[in-house]
Amino acid sequence: MNVFEAVVLGIVQGLTEFLPISSSAHLLIVPKLAGWEDPGAAFTAVIQLGTMLAVLIFFWRDILRITGVWLRSLADRELRDHLDARMGWYIILGTIPISVAGLLFSDAIEGPARNLWLNSAMLIVFGLILLGAEQFGKKAKQLSDLGLKDGLIIGAWQMLPLIPGASRSGSTMTGAMFLGYTREAAARYSFLLSIPAVVLSGVYEMRHVGDGGGPPLVGTLVATIVSFVVGYASIAWLLKWVAKNSVNIFVIYRVFAGTLLLTLLGLGVITA
Repeated sequence: MNVFEAVVLGIVQGLTEFLPISSSAHLLIVPKLAGWEDPGAAFTAVIQLGTMLAVLIFFWRDILRITGVWLRSLADRELRDHLDARMGWYIILGTIPISVAGLLFSDAIEGPARNLWLNSAMLIVFGLILLGAEQFGKKAKQLSDLGLKDGLIIGAWQMLPLIPGASRSGSTMTGAMFLGYTREAAARYSFLLSIPAVVLSGVYEMRHVGDGGGPPLVGTLVATIVSFVVGYASIAWLLKWVAKNSVNIFVIYRVFAGTLLLTLLGLGVITA
């Protein structure tokens, strides 16, 4: 991987991590279309630390407030019903399903799941599921309405993007919207919920960076920095978009991209 490839993949990661279109699928698709080598699952996981840094900086006030109230609530019973204290528990408990599933199916994630036929199909399937959430979700609840049951259900939805093409942000937003949350509330909770899972995954996969069969150190570092810069702008844009617009534009893109890729695969223009 040269520096140019790293910059392009960093831009792709930054643009697609927070949009409900699947960053992992695009980090597989773009190299395929460009004729580059597959950067691998470890590269994908590590450069997500760049976009996660963007989340930490963008939501630093919320994160400090939630962390502070949650820590104080461990000793102060009166704080345990506070939204921020409950939010801390929801994020922790909501991270458990994806952490367990990620460890159990790590071999499949790094191997068979990185198949372009599967990724292309998932772009379409989960695009249509997102459309269902947009059409049938009541979009009335705010984060203040979040309870343990909803927090756990949305956390379970976060397991789905272990299949590249499903989209982590798209899956959690879809789950929240089906439960009746507004698009903006769903997006905000999706960002906050992603922090432990993405950080744990990225740190876990860092062991492969620079070794013989893993992603190169320089390329991974460059892509991570670029993904942070682009990712920060993507967060701001998405929150403004979903506050006033439907997610149908992402559904259309997913179905179009998935259909195009399946056609190219079927014609033999690209290989899985």
